[in-house]
Amino acid sequence: MVSQSPDIKITAETPIRAPSAVPVDDAVLPFEVDALDLRGRLTRLGPTLDDILHKHDYPPQVGKLLGEAIVLTTLLGSSLKFDGRFILQTRTDGPVSFLIVDFQAPDRLRAYARFDASRLKEGQKSGALLGKGHLAMTIDQGPDMSRYQGMVALDGGSLEDAAHEYFLRSEQIPTRVRIAVGEEWRGGDGGKTRWRAGGMLLQFLPKAPERARQADLHPGDAPEGTITHQVEDDDAWVEGQSLIGTVEDVELIDPDLSGERLVYRLFHERGVRVFTPLPLRAQCSCSRDAVSAMLKSFAPKDRAEMVKDGKVVVTCEFCSSVYEFTPEEAGVE
Repeated sequence: MVSQSPDIKITAETPIRAPSAVPVDDAVLPFEVDALDLRGRLTRLGPTLDDILHKHDYPPQVGKLLGEAIVLTTLLGSSLKFDGRFILQTRTDGPVSFLIVDFQAPDRLRAYARFDASRLKEGQKSGALLGKGHLAMTIDQGPDMSRYQGMVALDGGSLEDAAHEYFLRSEQIPTRVRIAVGEEWRGGDGGKTRWRAGGMLLQFLPKAPERARQADLHPGDAPEGTITHQVEDDDAWVEGQSLIGTVEDVELIDPDLSGERLVYRLFHERGVRVFTPLPLRAQCSCSRDAVSAMLKSFAPKDRAEMVKDGKVVVTCEFCSSVYEFTPEEAGVE
Protein backbone atom coordinates (compact mmCIF):
# COMPACT_ATOMS: atom_id res chain seq x y z
CA MET A 1 0.00 0.00 0.00
CA VAL A 2 1.09 3.55 -0.59
CA SER A 3 0.36 6.76 1.30
CA GLN A 4 1.71 10.28 1.16
CA SER A 5 2.88 10.28 4.77
CA PRO A 6 3.18 7.93 7.75
CA ASP A 7 0.92 10.33 9.66
CA ILE A 8 -2.03 9.90 7.28
CA LYS A 9 -4.65 7.41 8.38
CA ILE A 10 -4.85 4.41 6.06
CA THR A 11 -8.33 3.39 4.96
CA ALA A 12 -9.72 0.36 3.21
CA GLU A 13 -9.70 2.39 -0.01
CA THR A 14 -5.92 2.90 0.05
CA PRO A 15 -4.59 1.44 -3.24
CA ILE A 16 -2.73 -1.85 -3.24
CA ARG A 17 -0.13 -2.48 -5.93
CA ALA A 18 2.95 -4.52 -6.71
CA PRO A 19 6.29 -3.04 -5.56
CA SER A 20 7.91 -0.79 -8.14
CA ALA A 21 10.81 -2.37 -9.99
CA VAL A 22 12.34 1.05 -10.74
CA PRO A 23 15.31 1.81 -8.43
CA VAL A 24 15.25 5.27 -6.84
CA ASP A 25 18.58 6.62 -5.63
CA ASP A 26 19.22 9.50 -3.25
CA ALA A 27 16.01 9.05 -1.30
CA VAL A 28 14.63 7.74 1.98
CA LEU A 29 11.69 5.35 1.72
CA PRO A 30 9.50 5.25 4.86
CA PHE A 31 7.54 2.03 5.41
CA GLU A 32 5.28 0.33 7.94
CA VAL A 33 4.50 -3.28 8.86
CA ASP A 34 1.29 -2.78 10.78
CA ALA A 35 0.81 -6.46 11.68
CA LEU A 36 4.09 -6.37 13.64
CA ASP A 37 3.87 -2.75 14.90
CA LEU A 38 7.03 -1.93 12.95
CA ARG A 39 8.03 1.39 11.41
CA GLY A 40 11.10 1.79 9.28
CA ARG A 41 13.08 3.80 6.75
CA LEU A 42 15.26 2.64 3.89
CA THR A 43 17.97 4.91 2.48
CA ARG A 44 19.53 4.43 -0.96
CA LEU A 45 22.37 6.76 -1.97
CA GLY A 46 24.13 7.01 -5.33
CA PRO A 47 25.15 10.26 -7.07
CA THR A 48 24.64 12.34 -3.91
CA LEU A 49 27.06 10.20 -1.91
CA ASP A 50 29.51 10.05 -4.80
CA ASP A 51 29.43 13.85 -5.09
CA ILE A 52 30.14 14.38 -1.38
CA LEU A 53 32.99 11.86 -1.15
CA HIS A 54 34.70 12.78 -4.42
CA LYS A 55 35.07 16.41 -3.35
CA HIS A 56 37.88 15.12 -1.11
CA ASP A 57 40.68 12.70 -1.82
CA TYR A 58 39.68 10.34 0.98
CA PRO A 59 41.42 6.97 1.28
CA PRO A 60 38.89 4.17 0.60
CA GLN A 61 38.44 3.18 4.25
CA VAL A 62 37.85 6.79 5.30
CA GLY A 63 35.37 7.34 2.48
CA LYS A 64 33.52 4.18 3.49
CA LEU A 65 33.33 5.27 7.14
CA LEU A 66 32.08 8.75 6.23
CA GLY A 67 29.54 7.11 3.91
CA GLU A 68 28.27 5.04 6.84
CA ALA A 69 27.89 8.21 8.90
CA ILE A 70 25.98 9.88 6.06
CA VAL A 71 23.59 6.93 5.76
CA LEU A 72 22.96 6.88 9.51
CA THR A 73 22.30 10.63 9.46
CA THR A 74 19.72 10.30 6.69
CA LEU A 75 17.92 7.50 8.54
CA LEU A 76 17.66 9.65 11.67
CA GLY A 77 17.40 13.16 10.24
CA SER A 78 14.67 12.32 7.74
CA SER A 79 12.26 11.86 10.65
CA LEU A 80 12.30 15.61 11.42
CA LYS A 81 8.86 17.18 11.07
CA PHE A 82 10.18 20.75 10.79
CA ASP A 83 12.76 22.68 8.76
CA GLY A 84 15.63 22.21 11.17
CA ARG A 85 19.00 20.51 11.17
CA PHE A 86 20.21 17.12 12.31
CA ILE A 87 23.96 16.99 12.95
CA LEU A 88 25.91 13.80 13.59
CA GLN A 89 29.44 14.32 14.91
CA THR A 90 32.20 12.11 16.32
CA ARG A 91 35.35 13.04 18.25
CA THR A 92 37.67 10.14 18.94
CA ASP A 93 41.29 9.08 19.40
CA GLY A 94 41.31 6.85 16.33
CA PRO A 95 42.89 7.42 12.90
CA VAL A 96 39.65 9.18 11.88
CA SER A 97 39.48 11.67 14.73
CA PHE A 98 36.53 13.73 13.53
CA LEU A 99 33.42 13.14 11.46
CA ILE A 100 30.56 15.52 10.85
CA VAL A 101 27.41 15.11 8.78
CA ASP A 102 24.99 18.02 8.54
CA PHE A 103 21.44 17.25 7.36
CA GLN A 104 19.33 20.33 6.64
CA ALA A 105 15.68 19.30 6.47
CA PRO A 106 14.05 18.40 4.26
CA ASP A 107 16.77 17.18 1.90
CA ARG A 108 20.24 18.84 2.00
CA LEU A 109 23.38 16.95 2.99
CA ARG A 110 27.00 17.87 3.55
CA ALA A 111 29.77 15.97 5.33
CA TYR A 112 33.46 16.01 6.20
CA ALA A 113 36.07 13.72 7.81
CA ARG A 114 39.41 14.54 9.44
CA PHE A 115 42.00 11.76 9.59
CA ASP A 116 45.67 10.97 10.19
CA ALA A 117 46.96 9.24 7.04
CA SER A 118 50.01 7.87 8.88
CA ARG A 119 47.77 5.78 11.16
CA LEU A 120 45.65 4.24 8.43
CA LYS A 121 46.10 0.56 7.65
CA GLU A 122 44.59 -1.51 4.90
CA GLY A 123 41.60 -3.54 6.00
CA GLN A 124 40.78 -1.41 9.06
CA LYS A 125 37.11 -1.63 9.98
CA SER A 126 35.02 1.28 11.21
CA GLY A 127 35.53 0.46 14.89
CA ALA A 128 39.32 0.55 14.55
CA LEU A 129 39.17 3.75 12.50
CA LEU A 130 37.04 5.51 15.09
CA GLY A 131 38.75 4.26 18.23
CA LYS A 132 37.46 5.61 21.53
CA GLY A 133 35.56 8.83 22.07
CA HIS A 134 31.96 9.89 21.64
CA LEU A 135 29.22 10.27 19.08
CA ALA A 136 26.92 13.28 19.40
CA MET A 137 23.60 13.74 17.62
CA THR A 138 22.16 17.25 17.67
CA ILE A 139 18.73 18.50 16.61
CA ASP A 140 18.70 22.23 15.86
CA GLN A 141 15.15 23.58 15.61
CA GLY A 142 16.18 27.12 14.67
CA PRO A 143 17.42 30.31 16.36
CA ASP A 144 14.35 30.72 18.57
CA MET A 145 14.30 27.15 19.87
CA SER A 146 16.61 25.22 22.19
CA ARG A 147 18.85 22.51 20.81
CA TYR A 148 18.51 18.86 21.74
CA GLN A 149 21.65 16.73 21.92
CA GLY A 150 22.16 13.07 22.67
CA MET A 151 25.57 11.46 23.18
CA VAL A 152 26.86 7.92 23.27
CA ALA A 153 30.33 6.57 23.98
CA LEU A 154 32.40 5.03 21.20
CA ASP A 155 34.62 2.22 22.41
CA GLY A 156 35.95 0.47 19.33
CA GLY A 157 32.54 -0.47 17.92
CA SER A 158 30.86 0.43 14.63
CA LEU A 159 28.39 3.22 13.95
CA GLU A 160 25.64 0.59 13.85
CA ASP A 161 26.62 -0.44 17.38
CA ALA A 162 26.61 3.20 18.50
CA ALA A 163 23.15 3.75 17.03
CA HIS A 164 21.78 0.72 18.89
CA GLU A 165 23.33 1.96 22.14
CA TYR A 166 21.91 5.46 21.60
CA PHE A 167 18.35 4.23 21.12
CA LEU A 168 18.66 1.86 24.07
CA ARG A 169 19.89 4.53 26.48
CA SER A 170 18.40 7.80 25.16
CA GLU A 171 15.20 6.98 23.32
CA GLN A 172 14.39 3.57 24.83
CA ILE A 173 12.82 2.51 21.55
CA PRO A 174 13.63 -1.02 20.33
CA THR A 175 15.65 -0.27 17.20
CA ARG A 176 17.86 -2.08 14.69
CA VAL A 177 20.03 -0.47 12.02
CA ARG A 178 21.80 -1.95 9.00
CA ILE A 179 24.29 0.06 6.92
CA ALA A 180 26.35 -0.81 3.84
CA VAL A 181 28.73 1.30 1.74
CA GLY A 182 30.73 0.25 -1.30
CA GLU A 183 32.32 1.34 -4.56
CA GLU A 184 30.74 0.29 -7.85
CA TRP A 185 32.90 -0.11 -10.96
CA ARG A 186 31.50 1.49 -14.10
CA GLY A 187 33.03 0.94 -17.54
CA GLY A 188 33.16 3.50 -20.32
CA ASP A 189 35.16 6.73 -20.44
CA GLY A 190 38.16 4.83 -19.17
CA GLY A 191 36.22 3.30 -16.31
CA LYS A 192 35.87 4.61 -12.79
CA THR A 193 34.36 3.74 -9.44
CA ARG A 194 31.30 5.35 -7.93
CA TRP A 195 30.25 5.30 -4.32
CA ARG A 196 26.96 3.71 -3.34
CA ALA A 197 25.34 3.17 0.04
CA GLY A 198 22.20 1.91 1.65
CA GLY A 199 20.77 1.57 5.10
CA MET A 200 17.67 0.42 6.93
CA LEU A 201 16.29 1.46 10.29
CA LEU A 202 13.58 -0.65 11.93
CA GLN A 203 11.72 0.27 15.13
CA PHE A 204 9.14 -1.49 17.26
CA LEU A 205 6.37 0.98 18.12
CA PRO A 206 3.42 -0.97 19.54
CA LYS A 207 0.17 0.76 20.39
CA ALA A 208 0.33 -0.73 23.90
CA PRO A 209 3.40 0.86 25.60
CA GLU A 210 3.94 -2.09 27.93
CA ARG A 211 4.76 -4.26 24.91
CA ALA A 212 7.82 -2.09 24.21
CA ARG A 213 9.28 -2.48 27.70
CA GLN A 214 12.99 -3.18 27.81
CA ALA A 215 15.28 -4.43 30.54
CA ASP A 216 16.61 -1.81 32.95
CA LEU A 217 20.05 -0.50 32.08
CA HIS A 218 22.91 -1.97 34.08
CA PRO A 219 23.63 0.42 36.99
CA GLY A 220 27.36 -0.11 36.67
CA ASP A 221 28.01 -0.14 40.42
CA ALA A 222 25.85 -3.08 41.47
CA PRO A 223 27.52 -5.66 43.76
CA GLU A 224 28.97 -8.71 42.06
CA GLY A 225 26.38 -11.43 41.59
CA THR A 226 23.41 -9.05 41.46
CA ILE A 227 20.69 -10.41 39.21
CA THR A 228 19.95 -7.88 36.47
CA HIS A 229 16.44 -7.05 35.36
CA GLN A 230 15.30 -9.08 32.35
CA VAL A 231 12.39 -8.54 29.97
CA GLU A 232 11.64 -10.92 27.14
CA ASP A 233 11.30 -9.29 23.73
CA ASP A 234 7.82 -9.16 22.25
CA ASP A 235 7.28 -11.88 19.63
CA ALA A 236 6.61 -9.27 16.96
CA TRP A 237 9.93 -7.55 17.68
CA VAL A 238 11.76 -10.88 17.68
CA GLU A 239 10.35 -11.52 14.21
CA GLY A 240 11.25 -8.01 13.05
CA GLN A 241 14.85 -8.36 14.24
CA SER A 242 15.13 -11.73 12.53
CA LEU A 243 13.93 -10.28 9.24
CA ILE A 244 16.22 -7.25 9.19
CA GLY A 245 19.06 -9.55 10.22
CA THR A 246 18.74 -11.35 6.89
CA VAL A 247 19.48 -8.20 4.86
CA GLU A 248 22.81 -8.50 3.05
CA ASP A 249 25.13 -5.61 2.22
CA VAL A 250 24.79 -6.24 -1.50
CA GLU A 251 21.01 -5.87 -1.25
CA LEU A 252 21.32 -2.47 0.39
CA ILE A 253 23.60 -1.06 -2.32
CA ASP A 254 22.44 -3.02 -5.40
CA PRO A 255 21.69 -0.38 -8.10
CA ASP A 256 19.32 -2.76 -9.88
CA LEU A 257 17.20 -3.67 -6.84
CA SER A 258 14.53 -1.11 -6.06
CA GLY A 259 13.93 -0.09 -2.47
CA GLU A 260 10.29 -1.13 -2.72
CA ARG A 261 11.26 -4.62 -3.87
CA LEU A 262 13.76 -4.99 -1.04
CA VAL A 263 11.18 -3.96 1.56
CA TYR A 264 8.60 -6.27 -0.04
CA ARG A 265 11.13 -9.13 -0.12
CA LEU A 266 11.56 -8.80 3.65
CA PHE A 267 8.04 -8.12 4.91
CA HIS A 268 5.48 -9.16 2.27
CA GLU A 269 4.21 -12.12 4.29
CA ARG A 270 3.06 -9.72 7.01
CA GLY A 271 1.92 -6.95 4.68
CA VAL A 272 4.08 -3.89 4.18
CA ARG A 273 2.96 -0.36 3.37
CA VAL A 274 5.35 2.16 1.79
CA PHE A 275 5.06 5.94 1.77
CA THR A 276 6.23 8.67 -0.55
CA PRO A 277 10.07 8.67 -0.86
CA LEU A 278 11.90 11.67 0.60
CA PRO A 279 14.55 12.98 -1.85
CA LEU A 280 18.12 13.78 -0.80
CA ARG A 281 20.76 16.00 -2.39
CA ALA A 282 24.30 17.18 -1.75
CA GLN A 283 24.42 20.91 -1.13
CA CYS A 284 26.78 22.92 1.02
CA SER A 285 25.57 26.04 2.80
CA CYS A 286 28.81 27.98 2.30
CA SER A 287 28.88 31.21 0.27
CA ARG A 288 31.23 34.12 -0.31
CA ASP A 289 29.06 36.35 1.91
CA ALA A 290 29.06 33.76 4.72
CA VAL A 291 32.83 33.34 4.56
CA SER A 292 33.30 37.13 4.52
CA ALA A 293 31.16 37.46 7.64
CA MET A 294 33.17 34.71 9.33
CA LEU A 295 36.45 36.49 8.56
CA LYS A 296 35.15 39.73 10.04
CA SER A 297 34.34 37.90 13.28
CA PHE A 298 38.05 37.14 13.81
CA ALA A 299 40.38 39.38 15.78
CA PRO A 300 42.36 41.88 13.63
CA LYS A 301 45.63 40.10 14.47
CA ASP A 302 44.24 36.74 13.31
CA ARG A 303 43.01 38.23 10.03
CA ALA A 304 46.42 39.81 9.39
CA GLU A 305 48.14 36.44 9.90
CA MET A 306 45.90 34.88 7.24
CA VAL A 307 47.34 37.05 4.45
CA LYS A 308 49.57 34.98 2.16
CA ASP A 309 51.00 36.27 -1.10
CA GLY A 310 48.86 39.37 -0.85
CA LYS A 311 45.49 37.61 -0.41
CA VAL A 312 43.37 35.66 2.03
CA VAL A 313 42.30 32.21 0.81
CA VAL A 314 39.63 30.17 2.59
CA THR A 315 38.71 26.62 1.59
CA CYS A 316 35.40 25.13 2.74
CA GLU A 317 36.06 21.87 4.57
CA PHE A 318 32.73 20.44 3.48
CA CYS A 319 32.69 21.03 -0.28
CA SER A 320 36.28 22.17 -1.01
CA SER A 321 35.09 25.45 -2.56
CA VAL A 322 37.86 28.08 -2.53
CA TYR A 323 37.17 31.74 -1.71
CA GLU A 324 39.79 34.44 -2.29
CA PHE A 325 39.76 37.91 -0.74
CA THR A 326 42.02 40.92 -0.92
CA PRO A 327 43.30 42.06 2.49
CA GLU A 328 40.87 45.02 2.30
CA GLU A 329 37.91 42.70 1.57
CA ALA A 330 38.93 40.51 4.51
CA GLY A 331 39.02 43.52 6.83
CA VAL A 332 42.79 43.48 7.38
CA GLU A 333 43.91 46.83 8.73
